Amino acid sequence: MNAAPKGGVAPVSRRVMNLSHFLRQAARRHPDAPALVWGEARWSWAQFDRRVDALAAALAVMGAAKGDRVLVQLRNCNQLVESMFACFRFGAVWVPTNYRQTPSEVACLAAASGASAMICGAEFSEHARASFAASPALRHLLSVGGGEAEKDYETLVARQEGTASAAADVGHDDPCWFFFTSGTTGRPKAAVLTHGQMGFVVTNHLCDLMPDTTPGDASLVLAPLSHGAGIHFLAQVARAVKSVLPASDRFAPEEAWALVQRFRVTNMFTVPTIVKMLTEHPSVDAYDHSSLRYVVYAGAPMYRQDQKHALSKLGPVLVQYFGLGEVTGNITVLPPACHSVEDGADARVGTCGYERTAMQISIQDDEGAELPAGVTGEVCVCGLAVFAGYYNNPDANRKAFRNGWFRTGDLGHVDEAGFLFITGRASDMYISGGSNVYPREIEEAMLGHPAIAEVAIVGVPDPVWGEIGVAACVLRGGAALDEAALLAWMGDKVARYKRPKRVFFWDALPRSGYGKITKKMVRAELERRGCIPVAGADPAAV
Repeated sequence: MNAAPKGGVAPVSRRVMNLSHFLRQAARRHPDAPALVWGEARWSWAQFDRRVDALAAALAVMGAAKGDRVLVQLRNCNQLVESMFACFRFGAVWVPTNYRQTPSEVACLAAASGASAMICGAEFSEHARASFAASPALRHLLSVGGGEAEKDYETLVARQEGTASAAADVGHDDPCWFFFTSGTTGRPKAAVLTHGQMGFVVTNHLCDLMPDTTPGDASLVLAPLSHGAGIHFLAQVARAVKSVLPASDRFAPEEAWALVQRFRVTNMFTVPTIVKMLTEHPSVDAYDHSSLRYVVYAGAPMYRQDQKHALSKLGPVLVQYFGLGEVTGNITVLPPACHSVEDGADARVGTCGYERTAMQISIQDDEGAELPAGVTGEVCVCGLAVFAGYYNNPDANRKAFRNGWFRTGDLGHVDEAGFLFITGRASDMYISGGSNVYPREIEEAMLGHPAIAEVAIVGVPDPVWGEIGVAACVLRGGAALDEAALLAWMGDKVARYKRPKRVFFWDALPRSGYGKITKKMVRAELERRGCIPVAGADPAAV
């Protein structure tokens, strides 16, 4: 007989709720209530649940099984979220792409994930061809919006209409979602999200971000459901909150505000760029947005000037959270009560909030030692929201974890009360004349100039100083400003060694498929325009 484990407690299986049960619960309690609105189309919770059952059955008939990966290349639509819950329901792994990615990029994800099936919009036929050519494991295709009858999504779902699909038994560590992130390397990595982890994340979202959410609320979807907006959507389903998708494929502020007014929207998930565009558009004053309680923004800290403007337009509804895909956005929260238009001591200007429930932050030096309050180091985190690791990538896993802590790659510090301040990505910092320079601090100062709408600073090699800062700026409409005038204005605001040595003015900054301004893209554009040397070239060449 085996000896009893220490403490006399025998090990038990860590079975958890299949995430698709959130949908089943909503359908049972609110069968006829609206679940999803897309343009003029409507689906009740019962209809949504039945279509997910039918899709799960169709995938099973095709040969998909528990643990299989299903690649999904779709714009925001009902079929995208149906595919999410269908995969969860029969225990497969949902592998959504950002629909803005190129055929070769999606083919890379197909190969990296080992997907056996693909659900693809008919307009993305090149993506499907590239994916099947790149991945021998890919065998099945469902086409949304056209194609052969035997591969047509709606035809196959209609054939299985009325089929009841039981949710697969799942354990805490069973994968449910490959959340692709390239980090700073550019090579896509599949962060493995699990049923147990995501059950905690949904609970945490409702607890920390939207604590009084009820079935009477409405959520507006403005970002790709393949990533952060999809996690937000899961939380809405858990509370039977209807989600509203704009009819347009393109982000249109006036359409967004019209939907807020029409459906009395109470919450939305955004990124800082979207908040900025929404609140700077004239339509913000033309529609009633008094129903809003939570405008959640994540993906990057919001510059203080943009934050103050948004608060002046919307009132105390902003909720910031900080996190990466690997931690499902679940590290800090800055609730509405901690946002302030004023810059007093209580405002904690620049913070991204305090630790989320059941999460812990440690600011560490290069050797992994914890640093005291006020000292900058790498932001590391532990807790139930941390992912299971990268799929089939042991080298990345070794680099991502140290002594059980997940290393975010972000630099920052905490104050005595535990509020986190992000300085920037470790890769964004540069050393000029022997001193560390954190671009975000300088960008915040530059945005204080009334003519500057957007700015991004990167460090580039310099034969004298080692590295120098180069800024790309966008001016506000009708404003005029030149490099010399801007640098002179910064004279009493930023130490000389921190000021960028060159400033370029563009019509727009490059953005990722998620609407974020990334330093990698800004650097590439500076190189393309001949503003800085191409990586590896002689720094004295420019």
